[in-house]
Amino acid sequence: MDSSRAFPPRADARIVGVGIDVVGIARLSEMLERTPALLDRLLTPGERRLSPASRAARVAAKEAVGKALGSPGDYSWQDVTVERTEAGRPYPVLSGAALASAESRGVAHLHLSLSHDADIATAVVVAERTAESTAAEKTADESAAVESTAAESTAAESTEESS
Repeated sequence: MDSSRAFPPRADARIVGVGIDVVGIARLSEMLERTPALLDRLLTPGERRLSPASRAARVAAKEAVGKALGSPGDYSWQDVTVERTEAGRPYPVLSGAALASAESRGVAHLHLSLSHDADIATAVVVAERTAESTAAEKTADESAAVESTAAESTAAESTEESS
């Protein structure tokens, strides 16, 4: 028996953003050989010691985090590093502009998946709010909408009276 189930997107604005990026492993390695200073600019000290495939995955993760957070303008490569849980699951650690961007958007969780195969490294990030921050934002949005409607109504009444 064939069964199916739909998985529609959430309607509660809990997902802040999704970011994905791919990096050519050989291409990144060649760039780092040609421009050694790039290694220090792109990767944290711990990330620099990793294999070429893992370094490419880290660069992809940094890009994916930026995309999930709406590409903050003053974002630095050093603002994002990838750590692993005891079980080996990767997770991002943010500082600087990346952290400020996440906090301003109410991000509570960043889900990270890394992969590499052949010559491509990839990373996917999902930025998620808590249910509480989603409810607070929804209440704020509803209040703003009510205030806007009231202001429009008052402006329309003023226009009618002056006519």
